[in-house]
Amino acid sequence: MLVLSCRAITLNTLAIMKKRLTTLSLCLLTSLPSYSASISFEQAWQVLQSNNNSLAAQRANVERYQHLQSSTRSLNLPSVSVGANYTRLDSDVTINGEQFADSLSNVPPGLEAILAGAGSMFGDIGGITSTITERDIFTSSIRAVWPIFTGGRITAAQSAAQGQTDEAKSQLAMETQARFEDLSKYYFSVQLAKEVVETRKAVEKGLTQHRDFAIKLEEQGQIAKVERLQAEASLDKAIVERKKVEHELNIAQSALTQILSAETSVEPSDDLFVNQRLPTMSAFIDQTLSTYPGLDLLDAKQRQASSLIKAEKGKYYPEVYLYGDYSLHEDDTLASVAKPDWLVGIGVNVPLIDTSGRSDKVSAAHSAVKQVDYLKAQARQDLTVLVHKTYLEAQQSIDEVLGLNSSLSLAQENLTLRKKAFNQGLATSLEVVDAELYLASIKTQQSAARFKYLISLNKLLALSSSMDSFNQFQSSAQIQLSNTAQHQNL
Repeated sequence: MLVLSCRAITLNTLAIMKKRLTTLSLCLLTSLPSYSASISFEQAWQVLQSNNNSLAAQRANVERYQHLQSSTRSLNLPSVSVGANYTRLDSDVTINGEQFADSLSNVPPGLEAILAGAGSMFGDIGGITSTITERDIFTSSIRAVWPIFTGGRITAAQSAAQGQTDEAKSQLAMETQARFEDLSKYYFSVQLAKEVVETRKAVEKGLTQHRDFAIKLEEQGQIAKVERLQAEASLDKAIVERKKVEHELNIAQSALTQILSAETSVEPSDDLFVNQRLPTMSAFIDQTLSTYPGLDLLDAKQRQASSLIKAEKGKYYPEVYLYGDYSLHEDDTLASVAKPDWLVGIGVNVPLIDTSGRSDKVSAAHSAVKQVDYLKAQARQDLTVLVHKTYLEAQQSIDEVLGLNSSLSLAQENLTLRKKAFNQGLATSLEVVDAELYLASIKTQQSAARFKYLISLNKLLALSSSMDSFNQFQSSAQIQLSNTAQHQNL
C-alpha cells in the first residue's frame, strides 16, 4: 500500500510540474517554429488557438461588433456641427422710404407730423432706399441638436448592439469548440497510426523469424516447400501492410503539422488512453445545457428581436429634442445686424401618418421572438440527444478496450503455442501466420477503440465547455494504469 501511495504522489507531482512547464514549452514552440520536438495535446491546443486563422477571424468579428456597440453610446449625446452657406439672390433686398413709412405702426402723433413735414421738405420719400441685404449672402454657424426623448429607440439600438456582440462571442466559442474537436482527431490520429505501425512491425518481425525457421526446417527436410513458400508470402504481405500504414502515418502527421501551422513535422507525445469510469451522463447534459454557446447565441438573437420590438413601438411616441445655433460669421448688412447671434429652443416631432409599416414590423419582431423560443427548445432537445449518444459511444469504447484484454492474452498465448508446434512439426505455417495476424488484429482493435474513446471524450468536453479538464482525465487514466501495473506486480 505504501508503494502505491508513493507512486500516486509521484504521478500527481509530475502532473503539477508538467502543467507549470506548459507555458515555457509553448513559448519555445511558438518562438522557434523550425525546432522539431514532441508536443503534448495541451501544448498543441495552445499553439492552435494562437495560430488558427478561423479563430483569428472570429476574434476580429468580435472586435468589430464591440466597436459597433461602443459607437451606440454617442446616441445619448448631442450632435454638434459647423455649417456654412453661400446664397446668391436675384437682386439686393432693398426698401424705400415710402415702404418704410407704410410699415410703421402705432406711430405717435408728434412723430407722424415730423415724418409728414420731412416728406414735404425733401419731396417724395419713395425715392429714398435702404439695402436690407445684398444679393450675395454668406453665413456660418455652430448648430447643436440634443435628443432628450425618442420613445426608447436609442435604448433599443444599444441593446441590439449588445446582442450582436454577444452573438459574435458565441460564434467564437462555437468555433473554438469545433477546432478543439478537429485537433483531437488530427492529434490522436497520428498516435493511432503510430500504434498500428508498431503492431505491423511486430507482425513483420514475427513473420521474419517464422520464415527463417521455415527455411531451416525445409533444409532439414522436416516441412514441405509449400510451407516455406507460405511463410515467405505472408512476410511479403506483412511488409506491404507495414509500408501502407507508414504512409498513413505520414499523411496524419502532415495534417497535424499543417493544422498547427508548423514549419517542421510535429511529434505528439501523449499516448492513447481510456478511463475506467466517466462522470455521470446527467452531469455532462446539465453542463452542456447551461454553458453551450449555441444556446447563448440564440439568447443574443432573442435580445435583438426584443430590441426591435421596442424600436418599432418607439415610432408611435413623439420625439423631443433641444436645439441651438450660434452665428460665427455674418455679412455687414442691416438684416445681419438685426439678426441675433444665438438662439436655443425645444422641439417636438409627433408622427401622425407613418409610411414605414411600423405595426407590421412590430408583429414581425414578435414572430422573430417566438421563432427563437422554438429554436432554443429544439436545440436543447438536440443537445441532450447528442450528449447521450456521444456518452454511450465513449462508454462503448471503454467496454471494448477492457473487454479485449482477455482476447489479447489468448492471442499471445495462442501465438506462442503455434510457434512451438510449428518448430516441432505439429502445426502448419498457415496456423502460425493466422495466430500472428489475429494478435495484430486484437491490438489494432484496441488501439482503434482507445482512439474512438478520445474522440468521444473530447466531443463531450467541447459540448460541455469543459475543454480545460482534459488533463484531469489524462492524469486519472495514468494513475489507473499505474495502479493496475503495481497490482499485477504484487
